Amino acid sequence: MRMIRHILWLDCIAAAVAGVLVLSFAAWLSEWYALPRELLSFIGAVNIAYACFSFSLAIRVRRSEALIKLLAVANGFWALACLGVAAAFAPLMTLPGLCHVLGEAAFVAGLGMLEWKWRRRLLVAGEQGVSTQPVADQ
Repeated sequence: MRMIRHILWLDCIAAAVAGVLVLSFAAWLSEWYALPRELLSFIGAVNIAYACFSFSLAIRVRRSEALIKLLAVANGFWALACLGVAAAFAPLMTLPGLCHVLGEAAFVAGLGMLEWKWRRRLLVAGEQGVSTQPVADQ
């Protein structure tokens, strides 16, 4: 259960790193993955935007349940979008590109499920990142 206190930080750092790397190397990745550079730039930009949103939640002591739910659902939608990219470009893209897109889908889907499962525990960050007080259902 110690992972709970780090899940929002993991989410924002992973998205920021992925976004910066994909944006920085979009031209090179485009050739390596056989994907349009514009698509990779879009993927990188979405990751950066998502990182900003998850960071805004990670730094808060008290968090809105609606925003935690939005974060989890956004992860789910992004996982679906990655699966859509994989399906649409599978005949064209290389194995490393397919692994990247499917890996991102699996990673964000997993984060989304954990954030949804632990959404009430994430409402209040205690001294160690998890509230020791139960949060009443709303």
